[in-house]
Amino acid sequence: MTINVAISGVGNCASSLIQGRYFYNDVENSDELVPGLMHNVLGGYKVNDIEFVAAFDIDKRKVGKDLSEAIFALPNNTTTFYKDVPNMGVTVKKGPVLDGFPDHMLEYDESKRFATDDSPVCDVAQELRDAKVDVLVNYMPVGSQEATEFYAQAAIDAGVAFVNCMPVFIASDPAGVWPKKFAEAGLPVLGDDIKSQVGATIVHRVLTKLFEDRGVTVDRSYQLNFGGNTDFMNLVEKSRGKTKKISKTSSVQSQMNKPLDYDNLHIGPSDYVPFQKDNKVCFLRMEGRKFGNVPLELEARLSVEDSPNSGGVVIDLIRCAKLAKDRSISGSLLSAPAYFFKHPPQQYPDDVARQMTEDFIKGRRDI
Repeated sequence: MTINVAISGVGNCASSLIQGRYFYNDVENSDELVPGLMHNVLGGYKVNDIEFVAAFDIDKRKVGKDLSEAIFALPNNTTTFYKDVPNMGVTVKKGPVLDGFPDHMLEYDESKRFATDDSPVCDVAQELRDAKVDVLVNYMPVGSQEATEFYAQAAIDAGVAFVNCMPVFIASDPAGVWPKKFAEAGLPVLGDDIKSQVGATIVHRVLTKLFEDRGVTVDRSYQLNFGGNTDFMNLVEKSRGKTKKISKTSSVQSQMNKPLDYDNLHIGPSDYVPFQKDNKVCFLRMEGRKFGNVPLELEARLSVEDSPNSGGVVIDLIRCAKLAKDRSISGSLLSAPAYFFKHPPQQYPDDVARQMTEDFIKGRRDI
């Protein structure tokens, strides 16, 4: 029942995911609620069925190291909640740089920015084959269109399912090119842009749906986010956040009967504050009209450790991807991505998407 997993991008999210795999190592059944997990066992797969067998990065402080060491290397700065990750015997290999390293990050001191390794680039597809990988999890930086497409193609070439955690539109490609490629290869692709367990987007979506369901007209809203990890540092270059803004905005808009225009809805990363490290702070405001057009205002502040907030979601996505592969489901999945991603191929209300996901896990068709 082992699921062999590869990771592209050994950053904070990868660190939290791998720590979590061992933190929950002894969870054997679904008899009781385990804080942090949505499914103790999913489709027969336990958390400890996940084995990390390959990893790719470009930073010289990670390339060449065992994955158990690389997840704690700079510039990673997320919380260490499980420090006893065992040596895995998995050496982090050098992947292609492409657009995964924006030039403006050279302005920061070495403890924060990437320090690009100068070793030769490995043959990623061959590494995936050699490690007998079932699922490749993509954690490329936001704005890495070329790099994400490279790893998507490597997954296809190696016969591997692809879980795209980043806001590059692969599973939800509007032109349909990437879903078709995965379908023709007989492989599942799940994406795009991970939706955290309780993050800014899911909170904003749920509140928006609450307003709509209770007959309150939403007139204006904003969601401002800032943090101190490399994701926010990367997004100092505003052009790299274009797809991120589209993803987050469309996720919230999908819960409205009538989408707001550009001037009345602002969602997106706002600033890089180094001392915040992996802590992300969201300020959310909603303005609306209730009975008799009487005004209603809501303001909220959410503070979360960003990377662990996505770890439990990816634990489930890996198992969903393996289930899809086991069942010979190919192309873009619709059910689980609607619940777990900001920009899935098709949007649904979260309660509906959750039920669709449970139905998929129980063996029913993908929608």
